[in-house]
Amino acid sequence: MAKTKVITAEEAGKLVKDGMTVMIGGFMTNGTAESVVKGVAAAGAKNLTVICNDAGFPDVGCGRLLHNGQIKKLIASHVGLNKECGEKYNAGELELVLTPQGTLAEQVRCGGNGLGGFLTPTGLGTTVAEGKDILTVDGKQYVVEKPLHADVAIIQGFVADETGNIRYKGSTRNFNPMMASAADTVIAEVEKIVPAGEIGPDYVETPHIYVDYLVLKEEA
Repeated sequence: MAKTKVITAEEAGKLVKDGMTVMIGGFMTNGTAESVVKGVAAAGAKNLTVICNDAGFPDVGCGRLLHNGQIKKLIASHVGLNKECGEKYNAGELELVLTPQGTLAEQVRCGGNGLGGFLTPTGLGTTVAEGKDILTVDGKQYVVEKPLHADVAIIQGFVADETGNIRYKGSTRNFNPMMASAADTVIAEVEKIVPAGEIGPDYVETPHIYVDYLVLKEEA
């Protein structure tokens, strides 16, 4: 029984250190490991580069870290739901990289699969393509998008077994499985932990080999 994988949200938060790159799963905080994010906020790591779909809401999801001034650079596809993100960017307190959502997903996927990047027509002729290589294939131009990788990924699952196999619930799956493959250390917050083998091989969506730590979701 792999009990060593189970830690508290407080212990998980302390695994995130100053200057790290952190992936946080979720879509408008749906599927975001809120207990672990609270742990990171309490631990107080600074100058973080955070990769996520969006900026969450004020003081919710990664917006909690933004509110605390812990994020130096944010790589996301949508930030309009958190006005504090725009305020910090305009004040020069935040470096912001806005990325088309599909591109962001593929960058993370490439990071998890050891690929050097991918080609996409999305962003051609816009600021998205500035400073990036442009390749021509069969007469068509493509932007070269490089992979994204993180020191730590914070993901949310529904149920895990004791070894770390993860099953998700509905749309909370979103970015979580691909982020689990693209980080050196993976912390998975789940609603329950069951004995090994109980999930069943056909329902394992993130294999235990990717998961370093499990955290039981705390009650709100």
